[in-house]
Amino acid sequence: MHESPAMSHDTTAPLVIFDLDGTLIDTSPDLVASLNHTIAAEGLEPVTYDDLTHLVGQGVHMMITRAYAMRERALDEETRARLFNRFMDFYLGTMPGASKPYAGVLDALDRLEGAGMKLAVCTNKIESLTFPLLEKLGLKDRFGTITGGDTFAWRKPDARHILGTIEKAGASASRSIMIGDSVNDIAAAKNAAIPSIAVPFGYSDVPVATLDPSIIISHYDELTPALVTRLIGG
Repeated sequence: MHESPAMSHDTTAPLVIFDLDGTLIDTSPDLVASLNHTIAAEGLEPVTYDDLTHLVGQGVHMMITRAYAMRERALDEETRARLFNRFMDFYLGTMPGASKPYAGVLDALDRLEGAGMKLAVCTNKIESLTFPLLEKLGLKDRFGTITGGDTFAWRKPDARHILGTIEKAGASASRSIMIGDSVNDIAAAKNAAIPSIAVPFGYSDVPVATLDPSIIISHYDELTPALVTRLIGG
């Protein structure tokens, strides 16, 4: 978890929480490349971008497990641990690769911050991958609070991942909102009883409308302080 020195502990300030992969950052080229590099060592057929929606969301271990399941191959714990290390070495060694913020993200962060809103990241990506990625993209200091998949003993869709993020941000759940691209994000927001904004350009394996978010935005140009205030107030 990262806190900027100037982080306010005013619990009345709205907190806007972002998922990372598929929401803030398009990491798909590097996730696919890293996973294929990893499983190639065991002779598995490469995955494609179309497979990605079924693979991501619960961390690297699960991504590898699901890749094996897709190829109907058995996976023991020793092999999974070795492949995890192989993935980490490659992904960190090539980071940030082709990963980049989605169109309009930076302007949206400027608008929200300019309106006095707090910004946070709540991702199932582990901290040792989350922090370097945000750092290398020049985004880490934009967020007063950053929590990963190993920050707590639980992760999205468990409400405690979001609620723990809110607590670390010195914010209030009644003044917080979650932005994400998949069932983990929208379900976690529902479980935490906070509103949610879904983006349709991420890695969900179902149309985000079926997840019943509070609202869907198709571009970050639509993410305004007025929208956040309306959803929190509603």
